[in-house]
Amino acid sequence: MSDTPKRSWAEPFKIKMVEPLKMTTREERKKALQEAGYNTFLLRSEDVYIDLLTDSGTNAMSDYQWAGMMLGDEAYAGSKNFYNLENAVQKFYGYKYLVPTHQGRGAEHIISKILIKPGDFVPGNMYFTTTRAHQELAGGNFVDVIIDEAHDPTSLHPFKGNVDLDKVESLIKKVGAKKIPYISIAVTVNMAGGQPVSMENIRAVSKLCRSHGIKVILDATRAVENAYYIKTREKGFEDRTVAQILHEMCSYTDGCTMSGKKDLMVNIGGFLAINDWDVFEEARNMVVLFEGLHTYGGLAGRDLEAMARGIEEAVQYDHIRARIGQVEYVGEKLKALGIPIVQPTGGHAIFLDARKFLPHLKQDQFPAQTLAAELYLESGIRAMERGIVSAGRNKDTGEHYYPKLELVRLTFPRRVYTQAHCDVTVEAVEATFEARNQMKGLKMVYEPKYLRFFQARFEPLA
Repeated sequence: MSDTPKRSWAEPFKIKMVEPLKMTTREERKKALQEAGYNTFLLRSEDVYIDLLTDSGTNAMSDYQWAGMMLGDEAYAGSKNFYNLENAVQKFYGYKYLVPTHQGRGAEHIISKILIKPGDFVPGNMYFTTTRAHQELAGGNFVDVIIDEAHDPTSLHPFKGNVDLDKVESLIKKVGAKKIPYISIAVTVNMAGGQPVSMENIRAVSKLCRSHGIKVILDATRAVENAYYIKTREKGFEDRTVAQILHEMCSYTDGCTMSGKKDLMVNIGGFLAINDWDVFEEARNMVVLFEGLHTYGGLAGRDLEAMARGIEEAVQYDHIRARIGQVEYVGEKLKALGIPIVQPTGGHAIFLDARKFLPHLKQDQFPAQTLAAELYLESGIRAMERGIVSAGRNKDTGEHYYPKLELVRLTFPRRVYTQAHCDVTVEAVEATFEARNQMKGLKMVYEPKYLRFFQARFEPLA
């Protein structure tokens, strides 16, 4: 188990620049919430006190990264910053070929269009919203093959992100290996509560898939956090560095999609990394159509440089230990108050269990959406729904998906908030919990066609 202390420690950085926060009244927040259709994604950021909506692109870059921004080579083709990023990816992730993209979903789009044919099946260890959307747009069918413990917020399994090999074998027998272009392994698993995957499981998945000619594609968005959990939870890795563990994880896969906006602490950027020349050649052509030339992929040279330097910093033990320790600190505080959360705490976020928080609300009354709205109303803290709204609808029947997990995610940006902000967050969740019996639920009054959780609008139930 983790050797992280139960208490927080001083952050392993000092502050050079500050961004003032706007303090609002409850009446001001009520008006803002109504204008946003009770969807925290539609709030104006200036009306938010502590923003825990996401850790994607919201991190604080270091002086080393900012210095790199000043060295941006903004040539249209052949920017030296591209080659710096390529070298960093090859060194730390181990993949041969690199295609930069504007962010992670650009990489998901490209790999889906290349590998998936209509009618194919794509297994994965729990869906992620944009990943599944691109797989389905390419004509594929997502199949959840995560272990059952992942759907139980109270399970203390140390690697709840693991793939269930029996489920994969069952799918292979049912549809045939030729109908499965690849398996998508997320490390860590966001929708399960930021849960990691063990090295033993990654090895086993790789062995099984390669015996059937099925590719393994890693969602490496938070792979550094996953590497930290392997180091602290899996026997035999105690003395390995985070960088060594990350490299080994990737060695069992054929490529990865990456949103640099998470682990790599940049505000924009991502990449597709691959080992297969033919796939790379197709991706290198396709990126020109959808993102930009293959040496910039929709990014400025300065952004490529910041991402390259972010890779170096992400694998530093003191950084990742403090990053995950901050989340664990909040989790321990909430558990001590009896507030239901997903356990063990994930690497990037605390996930409130909205089912247990609001047991009087039916799932189609959107309890997680309700809870996120009420937390903002109480405190000005912005979190996000991860439940029935995020799950969306079955593309064939049009019916809601009803996930077992109905969660609210409090996502901590890297190097942004202090322990005092963490304490304020705990107090706000506690106050919201005390008022839970007064919450009435919501009805959806506007639903966009794709990824509805971003833009859907709601009204309170009478």
